[in-house]
Amino acid sequence: MIRRWLPYPILSALLLLIWLLLSQSVAPGTILLGALLGIALAKMFGLLRPPKAHLRNYPLLGRLFLRVVLDIFRSNLAVGRLILCRDRRVRSGFVAIPLQLTDRYGLAVLACIITSTPGTIWVSYDPSANILLIHVLDLVDEAGWTDTIKQRYERPLLEIFQ
Repeated sequence: MIRRWLPYPILSALLLLIWLLLSQSVAPGTILLGALLGIALAKMFGLLRPPKAHLRNYPLLGRLFLRVVLDIFRSNLAVGRLILCRDRRVRSGFVAIPLQLTDRYGLAVLACIITSTPGTIWVSYDPSANILLIHVLDLVDEAGWTDTIKQRYERPLLEIFQ
């Protein structure tokens, strides 16, 4: 019964504490209003909370993490070389990649991977066509980038999340 009225007691208590600090008063009315706000906002938080992700392959997640760390390191070196060697012409461009991945958590991880890797950025995603658009700083081989994203990142994410 108490869990129904107070689903997140720690969050409610923190919200009450913040309310009291902001109002700089411990009058009974202030405490009552803060408690009501804390309970109501914590209940709204519960309504907004997304379902939990279901990871299916933890060892592969660890290997993917190590691969991403290594790729970020290599991309840092490549982007640094592009910046320091100004005699080379940089051809940036966009790459549209058809995806099989549809899980929201898998897509969020893919977005973090692509955006945290120097030289690439997630531009947009069309959920109806399941097409990802990325921007690449030095686009030499569009098909190579498509294959890299699909094989290096999407395939493991499919095994982890779907």
